Amino acid sequence: MFGVVFPNRSFPIDISTFTQIDTFHWVLDMNHFVGEAYDQISEMCIFLLNNFNLPPDKALAVYVQSPGSAFVFCGAVTLARPSAVLSLQWPEPGSAAKMQLTAGDSSSLSAKIGVSVEDVAALRSLDVVAERRIEKLAMKVGENLFNFMQSFCGVDGSKLVVPMDILDRWFKKFQEKAKRDPDFLKSFAL
Repeated sequence: MFGVVFPNRSFPIDISTFTQIDTFHWVLDMNHFVGEAYDQISEMCIFLLNNFNLPPDKALAVYVQSPGSAFVFCGAVTLARPSAVLSLQWPEPGSAAKMQLTAGDSSSLSAKIGVSVEDVAALRSLDVVAERRIEKLAMKVGENLFNFMQSFCGVDGSKLVVPMDILDRWFKKFQEKAKRDPDFLKSFAL
């Protein structure tokens, strides 16, 4: 059905390494795999096997669970996206994160990776980390614009007043700096 690789950590692992909870849920106990060093596993590649036909409206969703926490969604694969390298954002042990995966006990004393067959439409994103990076990028660009505008602001009562061409000036400066310094844009992406 599916396989998993932990880059620089493992050979391909097939579904037989996971414990099947029911028809649509599997769990990998990280204590048996890496012990207490589960949080050092920061990414995972999951892939559909050639002979497995996942319905087009379904996805294999991946979740992680630290000891004593709830499962947290990391991403998914579909027939249209048959493999993915997902960043594993382990929740704080014992955290009260919202339970996302119905299989297993959230009060467990070991870290786990859960895989679940779910409706694609029910998933908010196939790649949570990419979504977070885009959000961070937008916030940093907005902060840069705000700081630039703030240096030209005047105050009129309870209103901030900026020159009419402030966005054009900021965008021109932003483009020039990006051309001069190749690391400038990279600093926004981190």
